[in-house]
Amino acid sequence: MELTATDVWVMVSAALVLLMTPGLAFFYGGMARAKAALNMMVMSFVSIGLVGVVWVLWGYGMTSAPGILGGLVGDPTADFGLSEHVGTADLIGIGFGATFAIITVALISGAVADRTRFSAWTVFVPIWVTLVYCPLAYMVWGGGLLSAEGAIGRTFGEAIDFAGGTVVHINAGVAALVLVYVLGRRTGWGRGFHRPHNVPLVMIGAALLWFGWFGFNGGAAGSAEEAGLIWVNTLAAPAAAMLGWMLVERIRDGRPTSLGAASGVVAGLVAITPACASVSPVGSLALGLVAGCGAALAIGLKYRFGYDDALDVVGVHLVAGLIGTVGIGFLALPVEGAGGGLLYGGGLDQLVAQIVAAVFTVAFTAVLTFVIALAIARTVGFRVSAEDEERGVDLSEHAELAYEFGPLDGLTADGDRGVSADEVTGDGTAREGAGV
Repeated sequence: MELTATDVWVMVSAALVLLMTPGLAFFYGGMARAKAALNMMVMSFVSIGLVGVVWVLWGYGMTSAPGILGGLVGDPTADFGLSEHVGTADLIGIGFGATFAIITVALISGAVADRTRFSAWTVFVPIWVTLVYCPLAYMVWGGGLLSAEGAIGRTFGEAIDFAGGTVVHINAGVAALVLVYVLGRRTGWGRGFHRPHNVPLVMIGAALLWFGWFGFNGGAAGSAEEAGLIWVNTLAAPAAAMLGWMLVERIRDGRPTSLGAASGVVAGLVAITPACASVSPVGSLALGLVAGCGAALAIGLKYRFGYDDALDVVGVHLVAGLIGTVGIGFLALPVEGAGGGLLYGGGLDQLVAQIVAAVFTVAFTAVLTFVIALAIARTVGFRVSAEDEERGVDLSEHAELAYEFGPLDGLTADGDRGVSADEVTGDGTAREGAGV
């Protein structure tokens, strides 16, 4: 069997999406405090290992096999170990799907920076992917409840989610919100609690995310015409969102920031993910602008409602994910002259379908994530001690530091000195509106 052009493109796309998780590690690592940077990065990297194993053994079957439990999930035993796919081209698409599951769970980690036990995270990841991500992916993409064949889809209409507005971003954002409430706020948390320790690292991470996102959105393109639309929309929406975020900063704070630019890019990428094949380039600009402004404003809500979302996963992924998912109901292009969003004369049908899918995702993820998180907190223990939090989770969880410094004043007799991250980097005021 020879490789087709489609096979090659999906393989390349899968590699691009896999690169996004190390890119996310740079992105989150730069935004963390110096004494938690390595922990933040390794939480993304270990997600690749844990989810990769789950996907091969039972995860893929749960997203694509014949449904069980009334269309909630695929049969996890149907494709156990993927042995039946050896010798077929199916493994190309299976690998592509794995990269989506990996990045989704890695996104959650940014919300609980500085205070999470690494062992608890390694327990949470495979359980959450199994009980939350895989069922939701099946319900949306595998023929389950939210698809055209499912009970909810037949009743309210099928929601459009080309690359993961519900399955990836709303899902991760809701899970992040639940976790921060279960873990609680960091000691001393409040406005001006800390600032990112390495903004250039954040910018590198954002660049890698944007690069990989062309595979994230474009990997499932069914034709050259669709691929072209997806590519342009994946450029246009984050461009507009970046400008929108920086405009909010300029009006609210007096000046735009590089961190805000990077965050705006991610917000726009999140918003266009479900809509990339369904809106026009002008529609993608509108969607991106709303998402950039909305996410920039939304990150301040954590101070109003008292939840310590360390790297603003909720403000960006949940809010921009909702904007992108619901926005399809207004901006979706008609297909062969029929349907489309409200602004294209398609009526309320698509908008209702998008809202129902978004609400269902929020409720489903919130309930199951809360049960999982509470069980881990009551057994393994989810949060480090106050002492370990103070000295930094890099040391307490990994016995490492992100940075080793040369000889400084005050050396000990053996020529060494323990220098905390805060001694070197300080712990200044974060500019509100710059974080993901």
